[in-house]
Amino acid sequence: MLASAAMAQLSPAPKRAVDQLIPWLLDEDRQLRGVPFSEVIFDTTGKKVFGFDTNNPVDRRVPKAISAACDETMKRLNAPDSAIQNVDRINEVSSHFEDTLRELLNATVGLHCDLPLTSEHKVQRSGYPDLRIVDLESKRVFYLDPKLYAAGSRDSSFRAFYFEPKTATNKVRDDAVHFIVGFEHEPRGEAISPRSMWKFTRWDLVDLAQFKMKLKAEFQASNRDMYRPEAIVATGKGD
Repeated sequence: MLASAAMAQLSPAPKRAVDQLIPWLLDEDRQLRGVPFSEVIFDTTGKKVFGFDTNNPVDRRVPKAISAACDETMKRLNAPDSAIQNVDRINEVSSHFEDTLRELLNATVGLHCDLPLTSEHKVQRSGYPDLRIVDLESKRVFYLDPKLYAAGSRDSSFRAFYFEPKTATNKVRDDAVHFIVGFEHEPRGEAISPRSMWKFTRWDLVDLAQFKMKLKAEFQASNRDMYRPEAIVATGKGD
């Protein structure tokens, strides 16, 4: 019994999950890089990511309709009287692209386009993807996510896409083709002229079937988490 007690004291306590996680995160060589988007979607949702098939007549027809909608969207939103010309921040322009594309694609014969519902059957504007397109004849589904980026930032390494693997707010509920459409805009040049306009110059439709991502882990907290009454040790007030 004495020997067993001594051994128990010498044996290290089993590591908690977080104690194993942090050293793994600190090892840069073991970070998750080049993870296929299709695998992330399947492991998270159980749904397949179909690649764009040039031999499939539906796959040819739907991107053609998306292309026409992108041309018209850019034309409308570049107009001097467009609603986006009164918007200061580019992040606030994105919803106008989503709404215009949805309107145009819904007006296309043979297609239905709407906001994808979450697994709890709720509409949620944030998060991937933004639009769900259905070819009514074949019932084939296409997800479309518009992105806006400034000219000259096409090769930037800053984050431009993210996907959160969550169950309740998951919006990928179909085996589908996944597209991103990126719209490029010129710098607005507000410092030169306060009347300068948003001008979009090109768009690209991207198939995500071969898309690869990387995982960036971070620990985060809200203001509620930080400013707990029992944790505050001093407070000051202005005059």
